[in-house]
Amino acid sequence: MTDFSGTYKLVSHDNFEALLRELGASEEIIAKLNQNTSDLEITQNGSAYTIKNVSPNHTREISFELGKEFDETRADGSTVKSTVTLDGNKLIQIQKGEKELKIVRELDSNELKITATAGSVEAHGVYAKQ
Repeated sequence: MTDFSGTYKLVSHDNFEALLRELGASEEIIAKLNQNTSDLEITQNGSAYTIKNVSPNHTREISFELGKEFDETRADGSTVKSTVTLDGNKLIQIQKGEKELKIVRELDSNELKITATAGSVEAHGVYAKQ
């Protein structure tokens, strides 16, 4: 099983604004989130995970067990039902709300590549393991 544990620093991201608009986020929320650079902290204990998204203005944290649905508040403020599964070196998260969001976190050597898809909009992020 792939060990995702570690701290990751954001290296690059693209199309995040368009993704937030697709999810229905207000321009105020989009502007606020766009000012942030973030780090990820992932801890793993068997099939239990915690992912912290740490930025200067805000920290968001989710804890979950693989394959078990949980409640989550998205960055756009909406409450959704999430389920995360493991496929090799990928954590695949499906958020079901008014609009569905799929987040794939793929660990490739010392990089964590994130692809987030809502409707026809896809955003990408790359984090370097510290």
